[in-house]
Amino acid sequence: MAKITKVSPLAPAAFPDLPVIDGVTFSTVAAGVKYTGRTDVMLAHCVPGTTIAGTFTRSATRSAPVLDCQAKLGGPSDDGAAILVNSGNSNAFTGRNGLAATDAIVQATAKATGIPAARVFTASTGVIGEPLPFERITAKLSELNDTLSADRMADAARAIMTTDTYPKGASATCDIHGKEVKIAGFAKGSGMIAPDMATMLVYIFTDARINQAALQALTSQACDETFNCITVDSDTSTSDSLLVAATGTSGVDATSDPGFQAALHDVMLDLAHQVVRDGEGATKFVEIVVTGAVDNASAKTHGLSIANSPLVKTAIAGEDPNWGRVVMAVGKSGAPADRDTLSIWFGDTLVAENGWVSPDYVEADAAAHMKSDHIRIRVDCGMGDGTATVWTCDLTHGYIEINADYRS
Repeated sequence: MAKITKVSPLAPAAFPDLPVIDGVTFSTVAAGVKYTGRTDVMLAHCVPGTTIAGTFTRSATRSAPVLDCQAKLGGPSDDGAAILVNSGNSNAFTGRNGLAATDAIVQATAKATGIPAARVFTASTGVIGEPLPFERITAKLSELNDTLSADRMADAARAIMTTDTYPKGASATCDIHGKEVKIAGFAKGSGMIAPDMATMLVYIFTDARINQAALQALTSQACDETFNCITVDSDTSTSDSLLVAATGTSGVDATSDPGFQAALHDVMLDLAHQVVRDGEGATKFVEIVVTGAVDNASAKTHGLSIANSPLVKTAIAGEDPNWGRVVMAVGKSGAPADRDTLSIWFGDTLVAENGWVSPDYVEADAAAHMKSDHIRIRVDCGMGDGTATVWTCDLTHGYIEINADYRS
């Protein structure tokens, strides 16, 4: 296990007080999959009528649990649902053993909970390429099922952590036709984070009633605007999974409701930002805003090129307002750009314009902004109306230390 000794300096003050979502219960257990002295498996149990939507990694080497979950989306909701997650081992790149381990966990979960195997969704996160000792998990399923409780979402968030330095939770409420609808969820993610769906494990629950097709559309759209706009290190996991479960217990139909859509988006964005703030070795949260691109897709391409550049990220870590590295990242992105229409700001300081350093630029002003733990870089391409915002963190010695020691 990587030797993490302290919580990220960008962490929130405390885990939020998440509301109970009627229709879902949680439990956790220490199964010893990899770690000792901590919980490493969580179970979520959802009532009959729960609809499930999800997004998953597009990696060509995605894990057996991801493939299994993808195949199950859109199934009937009459029998409820179960979500079983382990940390410490990703059950990825494990061949037929991975498929057998996933099936064994699914079948054992179905037996323990009484939920059909077709409605059991699993995920594994941790080291790639090592066989999953699934029997350690299946041996604990009776205990997991017997200890389910509605108020244990925080425990579930802690059980799925790997190199995370803190558990990540978020919630929101919205009013629909005079009735309150609740949304709450949690995520894990710290390294191997790059936008290609969700780049982590994320589980969100709501008491709203919404059909699967509508929930899927909302989930996919919100994911594109949140989790697909973050990056820590440009590496996409083999195990990326995001599930949204709507229990329907409030009796409130949220289909096509803009307030529900906004609340779901807010929860996802909060969790996405928390993942960046827990980026391995991170000391600075970085927001990159691109405007004036030829279209939104080009703006996002430029933004991610800046966010993923090791030269940009190390300059930020060193509190160096090296705008030349931003110019480099825009130029290499592959999206349309014009040197002579490019403008760059660090915070509120205009550092470059019209293909040259701004005549009013004072480096001390930009350097002062770089000392903040929230860095904002804005780039205007001067070519059109395309816009995008992406989020990342700096790249420090801490990232190397964590990942050089990950398997020991």
